[in-house]
Amino acid sequence: MLDVADARQNILDRCELLASTELVMLQAFGQRVLAQTVSATINVPGWDNSAMDGYAVNVADLQNITALPVSQTIAAGTHPQPLAAATVARIFTGAPVPEGADAVEMQENTRVRDDGCVEFVNSVKPGANIRRCGQDIKAGDQVVARGARLQAQHVGLLASVGVSEVQVYKPLRVAVLSTGDELAEPGEALEPGQIYNSNRYMLLCLLEQLGFEALDGGQVADDFDSTCAQLQAVSANADIVISSGGVSVGDEDHVKAAVETIGQLDLWKIAVKPGKPLAFGHLDSASGAVPFFGLPGNPVSAFVTFLLFVQPYLLKAQGLSEYLPSMLSATADFSWPAVDKKPGKREEYLRARCSGVGRRVEIYPNQSSGVLSSVSWSNCLARVPAGVRIEPGDEIEILPLSI
Repeated sequence: MLDVADARQNILDRCELLASTELVMLQAFGQRVLAQTVSATINVPGWDNSAMDGYAVNVADLQNITALPVSQTIAAGTHPQPLAAATVARIFTGAPVPEGADAVEMQENTRVRDDGCVEFVNSVKPGANIRRCGQDIKAGDQVVARGARLQAQHVGLLASVGVSEVQVYKPLRVAVLSTGDELAEPGEALEPGQIYNSNRYMLLCLLEQLGFEALDGGQVADDFDSTCAQLQAVSANADIVISSGGVSVGDEDHVKAAVETIGQLDLWKIAVKPGKPLAFGHLDSASGAVPFFGLPGNPVSAFVTFLLFVQPYLLKAQGLSEYLPSMLSATADFSWPAVDKKPGKREEYLRARCSGVGRRVEIYPNQSSGVLSSVSWSNCLARVPAGVRIEPGDEIEILPLSI
């Protein structure tokens, strides 16, 4: 079995950019993945402007006197006249600084006399309260790099340099297929031996939260021929296929054999807990090889392996430049494993909750892979390397669950 890092790298080495591009307008930028690097064609700001409401002045005019008359008023959006010698200009935040002025003094540090002249209370330094042309962005600067997921701050930045449309990657179509005769749909009455299909909706929701087009591939019975037929059917319309269940070694686990029959299996079994039986390969379709992930059926195992292996692959295939899980340092407030047990031979990811100063981490009491409530309770996964015992106070790594 490959360890987590080697398995993930093995999977990512086989990952190609799958998404095509399209041109979208400014209003549709949000959460899309940028397919081009955007550089500015203008300076921001485009001219020296005032950072304060106050008075624009040439500091040299204040060498021998402390009060000067007002020669003009400058509001944002207007074009000022050059500053007349030995005068000041009333100026407002964002307004262009007039030619001849080299400082702006905030109005709180001035006094308007009865004769209309403005008296400066303190000494004024050249450059004070002036935002210089190009202080934020200079023409030619890179604004947003290809591969960024466009958040509100990126959209605002692109708008600030006049960009109204960009090339983005189209969302990948990812199909989810559920396996198992024991599965019933929420809302139905359970027959003896049945459980509700939680993986189907959990995986579809994860995909939608990540910005993919989630395709419901339905449920397939525990039958080899049916599994082959359903995998072929969903792969015809999807860029990537994910199944849950049926990848272990039981007599009714047909997914692994089906993939080897209608495609190729590149990886199976990873030294991770929960989630050892993870399958990765591809399905042959009329449009070419369609990447395939077979997740374990236990809901916690499906959730954990999705975050560790499937999500990085999907993000890279979508064109994102940052696709690896972001681990954080934290401090353990727990012991693992129990004192009467030896450290595990597989890397473990414990459902945990991180809080407080110093990122103190506690774990859910029941770490069974069938206890989905542990994931709902948690806000992170605590990583325990193979062969390592964790004690309170130890520095550990955690994977936040926020997407």
